[in-house]
Amino acid sequence: MSTTSTQIDDLVAAAVAAGDEWAGYDPAGRARVLHGVADALDAVGDTLVPIAQRETNLPEGRLRGELKRTTFQLRLLADVAAAGEHLDVRVDHADADWPMGAPRPDLRRTCVPLGPVVVWGASNFPFAFSVAGGDTASALAAGCPVIYKAHRGHPDLSDATAAIVVDALAAAGAPAGLFSVIHTQDEGRAALTHPAVKAGAFTGGIPGGRALFDLAQSRPEPIPFYGELGSVNPVFVTAAAAAARGQEIVDGFVASFTMGQGQFCTKPGLFLVPAGSGLAAKLGAAVLPEGHRLLNPGIADGHHESREELAARDDVSVLAGGGGEVDPPSATLLATAAADLLAHFEEIFVECFGPTAVVVEYDDEAQLLDVARALDGQLTATLAAQDDDAIVGPLANILARKAGRLLWNQWPTGVSVTYAQQHGGPYPASTASGTTSVGTAALTRFVRPVAWQGFPQQLLPGELRDDQTVPAPRRIDGVLQAGPGQ
Repeated sequence: MSTTSTQIDDLVAAAVAAGDEWAGYDPAGRARVLHGVADALDAVGDTLVPIAQRETNLPEGRLRGELKRTTFQLRLLADVAAAGEHLDVRVDHADADWPMGAPRPDLRRTCVPLGPVVVWGASNFPFAFSVAGGDTASALAAGCPVIYKAHRGHPDLSDATAAIVVDALAAAGAPAGLFSVIHTQDEGRAALTHPAVKAGAFTGGIPGGRALFDLAQSRPEPIPFYGELGSVNPVFVTAAAAAARGQEIVDGFVASFTMGQGQFCTKPGLFLVPAGSGLAAKLGAAVLPEGHRLLNPGIADGHHESREELAARDDVSVLAGGGGEVDPPSATLLATAAADLLAHFEEIFVECFGPTAVVVEYDDEAQLLDVARALDGQLTATLAAQDDDAIVGPLANILARKAGRLLWNQWPTGVSVTYAQQHGGPYPASTASGTTSVGTAALTRFVRPVAWQGFPQQLLPGELRDDQTVPAPRRIDGVLQAGPGQ
């Protein structure tokens, strides 16, 4: 057995042991531990942020804001998990007269943690989607141990952050082995295929995410793999909206597609505008902001290649910006017609990760419906429209089947961590369209339901007992009720 395999076996064995203990924690106790981790991270911003600046080229203000988001979501997920809503608790008392024609037994349903989870971090959010980011936070809060695969774009930051997390867990009395870090691709694959690992979570590109998804599904025991992969995030501008507030829409789009040098998974990469509205001309005259270097040379090369392939097409022209620079690249707007987009959809409708977007002029609003129907899965789709636009109803109905989040006269960059957030969508936006990687519903990815039939009260989990000892909202005999103290 190789050294790597031995190390992975040891890490997973430690995670299994820690997970058994962690799953038995009082929910409020788990929350206290994760609050301690958040407090520890808040205290070392002056140490972590300079490392992040050096490894990612991101500005200090952006990184400090992201660290704040990271600790906020740790606390939020911990508190929501402690309240028990994600457990979906249901209690059906025995009923001799149950109308199905046979007596109903006493059945009580709750959710239990899956077990060890392998998490892959993202390059573009070195705090919020990284070591202590949303996937790690939601898995730990749900009761699962985590083995974190560090991103090669910020290894020093990953190790420094992980050290803080491990120390904070230990200081709070959490079981050893609850959280650990690995670095290489081989280690990540070995962990994902280990028989005792029960789920994977990933944020990144389609090729890598799909390869890991296939690996997770090809195991003797297939396991859930929650991958957030990629998205173009189209924006649909109606003729009425263009006439009413064209400059405002143009300004908002420019700010959104260039935010963070276009390195957000929610960057709007396709902008559909009516021909003859003047919006394309406004965009052509727009002053595009200068940007900083991209996250790493691989992303810079990938952006340059995608941009140049699009710009070289006969049916695509450069509308604004552009240039031969690889890093930092100039913000670029390309242009095409809706008829050409529809004729060559797979070649033009592609994610260009970086500060490049495609402006599409349509001749008739019916073409908006045609483009919507042609979409594959998206994280977001945006409507810039008026309340009385006739096209909006049919368009929104199609887009709701294509995207995880629909926006009305707002911009998709900036994903609020909240209760109603949905960050996911049909493939290839994500590998599990019924889940989200942001917001409190992210907890449900890392638990599975178990029904307890006919058990004595003292052997039931606390949230299932008649004298409920663990807080959670419950549906009792079909009637939704609040948990203790709620």
